[in-house]
Amino acid sequence: MSAGDAPAGADPDEGRSAEGAWLEVSVAVDAEAVEAVSAIVSRVVSGGVSVEPAFRLIDDGLAAAVDPDRPAIVRGYLPARDTGAARRAVEAIACDLGHLQAFGLRPIGEVETRLVHESDWAEAWKAHFPVLRVGRRLVIRPTWRRHRRAPGEAVVTMDPGMAFGTGLHPTTRLCLAALERLADGGALAGTRILDVGCGSGILAIAALALGGAAAVGVDPDPIAVEASAANARRNRVARRFAVRRGSLPSRSGPFDVVCANLIASLLVELAPHVCDELRPGGHLVASGIFVDREAEVRTALEAVGLATLERTAEGDWVALTAARRT
Repeated sequence: MSAGDAPAGADPDEGRSAEGAWLEVSVAVDAEAVEAVSAIVSRVVSGGVSVEPAFRLIDDGLAAAVDPDRPAIVRGYLPARDTGAARRAVEAIACDLGHLQAFGLRPIGEVETRLVHESDWAEAWKAHFPVLRVGRRLVIRPTWRRHRRAPGEAVVTMDPGMAFGTGLHPTTRLCLAALERLADGGALAGTRILDVGCGSGILAIAALALGGAAAVGVDPDPIAVEASAANARRNRVARRFAVRRGSLPSRSGPFDVVCANLIASLLVELAPHVCDELRPGGHLVASGIFVDREAEVRTALEAVGLATLERTAEGDWVALTAARRT
């Protein structure tokens, strides 16, 4: 149904009570528009936002891999007992999405709604998150899913209900895959890692699972610091992963590997500090780079002595692996 219709199950004329229920608002969007649409929905809903990636089943249906060629689903939840407020919220989301489409982003679908009863709401969004495989041997396991670790796998346990990085966004996947390739080449074993703008801590925790010895995470957002610390405990690496509020310089270097999944302008601004954090020969894994800004980021990294070794891309997003010159 479109946003112009009454929210499903929320209209008293339909003879159904919305007391003790939540209205789920969902939008199918291209991967490139996930962050922008999530921001719009989160400004209106009070019950949280989740992103369901498009995925394909693998391993005889026991696991899944993200399929970037299919749309993701952004879902938000708000109380349905006030049908007028629910209707206005849905209309506001639809209006803002209409303005967003004027910027020429790839397809954004209709706003759809359904009623979710109170007893089901807390668990409803979890059904949309399978065990995800990223790269050849990295596995992202939601906390409520079971997964039998296969030989050689590096399993990271995360709560995708948290913000700041769950392995679902293209830039996160690009960084994870780059870390796996560094590990395959022996460049992660026994290393010290710095995760700049650590968010959920997924990159640092994955690097530790792939052979890193210790990690430091910095983020200016206290909620992100709390999320990283919680995920470190979940993955039993809290003693090896120190997280604190802040940015660069970290005053904890030098590091063997720096992860920086940031926007291009921040990568350009922080390039000198990133180089200072790395030991000679150390590696930078950077993403959050929109393809139109790639040349600017490359130039900034080169200017401070970071030589690009590898470039990977997914859609319009780019990741760069660079090394500090000796």
